[in-house]
Amino acid sequence: MSSNAGQMKEPFIRMAKRDALSQQKAWGIRGVAFLLSLVTGGLLILALGHNPFSVYASMIKGAWGSRTVIHETIKIAVPLLITAIGISFAFKMKFWNIGGEGQILVGAVAAGAFGLFTAHIFPKLPLVILMMLAGIAAGGIYGLLPAVCKAKWGTNETLFTLMLNYIALAFVKYLMNGPWKAEGSSYPKIGMLVPGARLTKVFGVHWGWILALVLVVAAYIYFNKTKQGYEIAVVGESNNTARYAGINVSKVFIRTMFLSGALCGLVGMLQFAGADYTITEGTAGGVGFTAITVAWLAKMNPFGMLVVSVFIAMLERGANTIQTNFKIPASASDLLIGIILFFMLGCEFFISYRLIRRGKEETHA
Repeated sequence: MSSNAGQMKEPFIRMAKRDALSQQKAWGIRGVAFLLSLVTGGLLILALGHNPFSVYASMIKGAWGSRTVIHETIKIAVPLLITAIGISFAFKMKFWNIGGEGQILVGAVAAGAFGLFTAHIFPKLPLVILMMLAGIAAGGIYGLLPAVCKAKWGTNETLFTLMLNYIALAFVKYLMNGPWKAEGSSYPKIGMLVPGARLTKVFGVHWGWILALVLVVAAYIYFNKTKQGYEIAVVGESNNTARYAGINVSKVFIRTMFLSGALCGLVGMLQFAGADYTITEGTAGGVGFTAITVAWLAKMNPFGMLVVSVFIAMLERGANTIQTNFKIPASASDLLIGIILFFMLGCEFFISYRLIRRGKEETHA
């Protein structure tokens, strides 16, 4: 009787943790997921009355078809990549920094305080250095707030960092309507950075792309070859284990979150001085949230983040192109991107877990 009751309680499908899957099989699953995403997206395109092959070809051409659009694709990828590296510092120690948006905004504001009001005082090179240091410091300090509260009082960092996004956004709105409002403007608007203070372009894109590549290598070395990177990994595995090993967990939280916020603040400076030349509510542009997807898809590997950020930038740039060429609504093109990313993220579940039907015994531990 008890065995029958136990059998009835067994779910029809249950999950089991996989043993380590070979790289060949893992990439095979990812490949299948990508093909399925294209098929599902193709059904959406067909429902809109267009040829999926033509639309996908237009997306690729819209991202890589000319030198101009390549520059635009890279400009999208740069903030995604640096922000993803920044939040991966926190994510590796299981500190969920959802505040990338706010840290980008405060970095832009700090850089703007120098760029907008002291451009007539400092030559270009010292001014750019000041803007960069200000953006890094502001983003880092903004990242410190939840880290200090987590270390001292055990606050929930997810909610804390998320709420800080709205505070930063409200502050930008205040500046747009108040002390930084452009003279003579009839609507809320912050003035433009003078041309002489803008970041120099290298091969058609501001030099932030070079800095991003340097940060990929630096982050990889930091995570894998330094004592601080080892401490982050241990804290991420278990706070108690880290304490038993003599690691000051609170210190690691604070140090690492400063670095995480500082990189996001750097993105704010690059967006202000190299791309937008002003500060608006859309300066962060959702980068802080999209970068979370980049970091997870790349499994916190900086070189993987480089590939994923370029891939997502291609999708975003391509989506803009098909809106123009095929008159596809922005909501539909965003849905198409969402479908592709959903399949790519979802396949990671099947790499880590497998589904077992009722009555089928598990063959591996």
